[in-house]
Amino acid sequence: MDVLPSVLLILDLIGSDMSATATLGVATREASPKCISKERDALLDFKAYIDQDPYDLLSTWATDEEATIDCCDWSGVTCNNQTGHVTSIDLSLGDLEGKISPSLLNLSYLNSLDLQGNSFNGTIPMLNGSMTKLWYLDLSDNYFTGHVPSKLENLKNLQYLSLKFLSNCTIENIDRLSHLSRLQHLELDGISLAKANHWINVILSFRKLSYLSLGGCNLWQVMYPYSSSANFNSSSILSLYLGNNNLSSSMYQWLLPLTNNKLEDFDLSGNKLNGIPKYIGNMCSLTSLFFDNNSMLVKLPDFLNNLSGCTSFTLRELDASNSQFTGSLSDDIQEFSSLTYLYLQQNQLNGTMSEKVWQLPKLATLDVSSNSLSVPSKAQMSNLSNVEHIALSSCKLGPSFPTWIQTLKNLTYLDIANTNISDTIPMDFWHTWPTRLIHMDLSSNNITGEVTDLSPNFKPDYISRIRIDLSSNNFYGSISYVPSNLEWLDLSKNQLHGGISFLCQVVNGYLSFLDLSNNLLSGEIPDCLWNFKALKVLNLGQNNLSRKLPTSIKYLTNLEVLYLYNNNLSGELPLSLKNCSKLFYLELGANKFYGHVPVWIGESLSELYALSLASNNFFGTIPLQLCQLAHLRILDLSVNNLYGTIPLCFKNLTAMVQDGASPRENVHRFIHGDMYVDHALIKWKGCIREFNNNLEFLRYIDLSSNNLIGKIPYGLADLHELIALNLSMNALFGEIPLNIGKIPCSTQLQSFEPSRYTGNPGLCGPPLTKDCPGEVTPLVYESEGRGEGTNDLHRWYYIGGVSGFASGFCIACGALLVNWHGRRTFFHFLDVSKDWIYVKVMAFIAK
Repeated sequence: MDVLPSVLLILDLIGSDMSATATLGVATREASPKCISKERDALLDFKAYIDQDPYDLLSTWATDEEATIDCCDWSGVTCNNQTGHVTSIDLSLGDLEGKISPSLLNLSYLNSLDLQGNSFNGTIPMLNGSMTKLWYLDLSDNYFTGHVPSKLENLKNLQYLSLKFLSNCTIENIDRLSHLSRLQHLELDGISLAKANHWINVILSFRKLSYLSLGGCNLWQVMYPYSSSANFNSSSILSLYLGNNNLSSSMYQWLLPLTNNKLEDFDLSGNKLNGIPKYIGNMCSLTSLFFDNNSMLVKLPDFLNNLSGCTSFTLRELDASNSQFTGSLSDDIQEFSSLTYLYLQQNQLNGTMSEKVWQLPKLATLDVSSNSLSVPSKAQMSNLSNVEHIALSSCKLGPSFPTWIQTLKNLTYLDIANTNISDTIPMDFWHTWPTRLIHMDLSSNNITGEVTDLSPNFKPDYISRIRIDLSSNNFYGSISYVPSNLEWLDLSKNQLHGGISFLCQVVNGYLSFLDLSNNLLSGEIPDCLWNFKALKVLNLGQNNLSRKLPTSIKYLTNLEVLYLYNNNLSGELPLSLKNCSKLFYLELGANKFYGHVPVWIGESLSELYALSLASNNFFGTIPLQLCQLAHLRILDLSVNNLYGTIPLCFKNLTAMVQDGASPRENVHRFIHGDMYVDHALIKWKGCIREFNNNLEFLRYIDLSSNNLIGKIPYGLADLHELIALNLSMNALFGEIPLNIGKIPCSTQLQSFEPSRYTGNPGLCGPPLTKDCPGEVTPLVYESEGRGEGTNDLHRWYYIGGVSGFASGFCIACGALLVNWHGRRTFFHFLDVSKDWIYVKVMAFIAK
């Protein structure tokens, strides 16, 4: 009770201070001059050149009665408190679109201009000598074109200049920049310097330059990087970035003048370097070296040996990922005692990783994933108290589960996917695990164990975004608890059972990926989806879920994939599903849904490229609105109770007419570089085939096993890219369209015995003795119902629907399969190669 008066007293004092401050602020503002009218007009003219302002950054830039006339109060504008002159403009990251007004030159007292991260176009403004006070200029990440203006040389006080990542700009006479003697920070990434001879001489003339970034500047095309007669001074550069310039190791002869013993950060990524010279290993201040994404073979032991000078004592970060490093991670690594971050993923390393890695005293991050390294199962863990990030995926870690990981109390990131672990997880695993985890990937192993509570192992705060992937294992149990701040959850392909009401515990709104497919889960989908507004992929397929779809599905406004295949879900499709207007893939097959096929699918889900309502209880006619789905490439309405005729407007499904691969709507990208590739289970000549990586090539319509009547629309023959069409088990009658019934002229198809085409009486042409329509009197047939009377269309296909062809072709081409190197190991290379060959051949035959 004694605390309350003290609290009130503190609040009272704070209130008094705030009032005094506010009063003082008003007095100061009243005493300060307003902006100069000439400069206000210049700013308004600047705004007039803006075409798009999506975030209303310039909404305060106005002179009407409702806006502030004093431009010093405008958003992004700073004035001198005494003179009222505009001294700074910061409109960075505003997505502004338009051109730069020449009136900007009237702001002669401007010392800072930041327009980075917008969509300005046209030429770079001709900034001249009138802006003598300008010291900070950032025009990066825009769409300027043409030459960098030579008048930049007049900005004598310029210390910071960034022109990186412009649309298409070049510098032909870099000598003009040599007048910027005060320059300390220079970024020209993406600006072509192909014609800038002697550019090194210019760079060395900047005696105060400490930061230089020339990534993607076409430096490999420069004929004469420097003049041999020049008297080189010692470089003052501390950070040097030369990535993505297609440089070979011959550049090291001209690189030497730019380096010095003070260099701290060095980026040589994205080039064609086959190693590094010894002098880089003698840079005694070097803390970061980026050598990633180089395309030449490099032996890792030789690379480390050339770094073994005084650099080995200072180097904290080494990134050599996504390159062509060979050899092993040997004991030489122990010499790098300051190494904190080591990235060697996506290389060709082999052998056994040295245990000396675990003895690096400052190691915090280790990523050697996607190599052929064997990781020691019994590591010396005494010095690993700093380790926060371990990624060993696709290395050889198993067969035993690495229980030593449980001792890493500061671990936040763990990826041991596809590491040949075949073991039962310890009983106390979920309770003795580090409690700071935000990322755990144990997928694609053969781990057995019970999972019930995932929440104790992960960081329980409202900032971290948790990612869990236990897919493709043998986990079992009923999930009771999960972290509330999940961003990614993949428990697919296990033996989990029970309900999924635990999803209602995910409340932070971060969840973007959820895959619980191929388990034994049951019950209903909980009606708490309003927390999943960021969700892109929802896959609950191949379970035992039941009842209706929840009405809260309307909140999934960013959903791109909804996959509910093979459950016991029922009821009519809720109208609220139309709110999911960003859907690309809708798979509701093999359930118990009923009612009419909703017309709003065609009206509201305009982005759909795949729609499957197969094996349900839908009835009524096929709605004409489906023809509005311009991107539709996969349509499966088979095994329902649909009646009426096939819509004539199917010929308007333009994605089945266009030649070549479609835009990759089947690939869904997430932050951190993750991606998800759709898969489709397609009934192909009585067998279910799975397509994933090559889904973009598939064009497929299946209307089989319904009560459709009437003729086959001749317009279907206009769908030139259609690979498979199944109309069997209906009550269709009339002529087979001429462009569909004839067996294509192909060595493979015509080499089969005629008996292989039995059961497809509508087919004609060699090797059959029956002539095609047009060559003789057209074949007219009629069937009176489903069953034996419809054998004339039973299992009939547009292309490739002949009996035995699929299996025969795949077996014959088995020797032609090639290795598919993918980021995610669950893309099994055998299935992918078979799918690719199959679809490609089908598309070729169709043409």
